[in-house]
Amino acid sequence: MHTYIWKGLNSHGAKQQGTLEAPDLDAAKAHVKRLRIQNPIVKKKPKDLLENIGFLQPKTTGKDIVIFTRQLSTMIDAGLPLVQCMDILAKQQEKAPFRNTLTAIRREVETGTTLSDSMRKHPKTFDNLYTNMIEAGETGGILDTILSRLAIFQEKSLALQKKIRGAMTYPAICLFIAIGILAIILIFVIPVFEQMFAGMGAALPLPTQFVVSASYFMKQNIIYMLIGLGILVFIVKKIYSTEKGRFRIDAMILRAPIFGPLVRKVAVAKFTRTLSTMLQSGVPILEALNVVARTSGNKVIERAVLLVSKSISEGRPIADPLEESGVFPNMVVQMINVGESVGALDDMLGKIADFYDEEVDQAVSNLTAMIEPLMMVGLGGMIGGIVVAMYLPIFTMASHIQ
Repeated sequence: MHTYIWKGLNSHGAKQQGTLEAPDLDAAKAHVKRLRIQNPIVKKKPKDLLENIGFLQPKTTGKDIVIFTRQLSTMIDAGLPLVQCMDILAKQQEKAPFRNTLTAIRREVETGTTLSDSMRKHPKTFDNLYTNMIEAGETGGILDTILSRLAIFQEKSLALQKKIRGAMTYPAICLFIAIGILAIILIFVIPVFEQMFAGMGAALPLPTQFVVSASYFMKQNIIYMLIGLGILVFIVKKIYSTEKGRFRIDAMILRAPIFGPLVRKVAVAKFTRTLSTMLQSGVPILEALNVVARTSGNKVIERAVLLVSKSISEGRPIADPLEESGVFPNMVVQMINVGESVGALDDMLGKIADFYDEEVDQAVSNLTAMIEPLMMVGLGGMIGGIVVAMYLPIFTMASHIQ
């Protein structure tokens, strides 16, 4: 199939134009003729020169997937055929990669392939969680309901990600600014004072000597420091790309004194929300746990959930292996135990997720409130210490003159 553009006059003499897909030019002309367009001009749509350069193409974001899911749910609920829904949604996409993905899925569905199997061929756009829930919706004949639940789940997941990104961005920006200001002072400002002090003919105070030595060291070795930083980042990425290395780093993150509790709360909220949504959608618990483990984003959590899945397959209740893992708080384990006992595990998981969403909100607020004064005190202390160290020789010279 190729994309063609056409233009011409309608029956009222007004100009019209549009695009269509057809196997060849003759088929495209025949289609335009059926639209009763007078004096039509049909030609193949020229290719975008940047179309094959992946990193220059706009990425499909989580927000794009949420909007698509909402619209598809509404259309299916209104009774539109699936192929027509996919065709409409593909044509209205502004981002070429997402539009091409939806067009490819529509073609697969036209040939008789299920929507879930078609989406599995595009794992970068639709992950395992998404396709498994779509499959459950197709099997149970409740695709519109599943899509609505998926949209709600994705909206809450995006909100959670936004909170975490906000909590991490502020201290990162403050730290970057502090390092930048310190580097500028040491490289460009301190040498000016050093030249001025060189003609004094007296020994510099110890704080001033330390600042001047630090300035000299940074000025002489800035290139090597940047290269060393790059090598360190490369090594950490290499270690994180291995199974064992990622597990150790993720374990260190969970044990970190400030960010560790926040990361753990986020992991619990994500685990309970995802598992609740999948169980409500009719996905079998073992399959749901396997999907949840792979989408957890933390190797420690992933290993704990996979152990839970293995224990359940052996006939044990879900609460026991969760408690043995040592990853999940005792309150979560007890609530899951109660939910499983009364046969309302999915509802209980949803309540836990709502509770931990609020906990993450509070933790982010507390973290921001704590980091802001710490950054101010740290940055002010460093710059104030440098200023005092630079003015000490001037005070000493003034006392000698007196």
